[in-house]
Amino acid sequence: MTGAAVIFDLDGTLIDSLPAIHAAALAVLAGLGLPPVSLPQVRSFVGRGVPHFLRQVLLASGEAPDGPLLAPLERSFLTTYATEPEGNTPYPGVAEALAALAGQGCRLAVCTNKPLHPAEAALRHVGLLERFETVVAGDSLPTRKPDPAMLHAAHERLGGGPMLYVGDSEIDAETALAARAPFLLYTGGYRTTPVADLPHHAAFGDFALLPGIVASFGA
Repeated sequence: MTGAAVIFDLDGTLIDSLPAIHAAALAVLAGLGLPPVSLPQVRSFVGRGVPHFLRQVLLASGEAPDGPLLAPLERSFLTTYATEPEGNTPYPGVAEALAALAGQGCRLAVCTNKPLHPAEAALRHVGLLERFETVVAGDSLPTRKPDPAMLHAAHERLGGGPMLYVGDSEIDAETALAARAPFLLYTGGYRTTPVADLPHHAAFGDFALLPGIVASFGA
């Protein structure tokens, strides 16, 4: 689909951010005297934005999810994660796929539940930020994915036209369905549901395939 608006999820789609998120969580928990969480726990908590993530972290630490520790934990986590982006790594072939899509005339955006500052810091760290015309983040609008408003906002910022959404998770599949956008599922991310049980229009595990999949829409 030449000239399409191709919108990407971030964590688990463009980048593997679990090591960075885990490291930031360990640092802030230690600073508050709370027990650590494991990498598998962190993996199960991500996807619905920082407030949800930190509530799950507090629950895992034996603390009240909406208690007095939530606000200082959030402040500390956001500062740590935005200023220490090491541990964020792009998935193999992402940079090449984005270049190829741009060469096909596609307009590119990111739509993530991560807040804007750490999202842009992560993208900048892995050398991908300049590839995107816009980033719609978890603090850009009053709602977050799976509410489709974020996806619609990214689409509008790209100038409208045909839209495709690329993501890795159950939340992304739900968002695409709510937005009535074709969903391209990256199978190497953080989903826990079998591929066959997630609604999608195409699935891929190798980013080298993505430009061809995008080109096939509307062919």
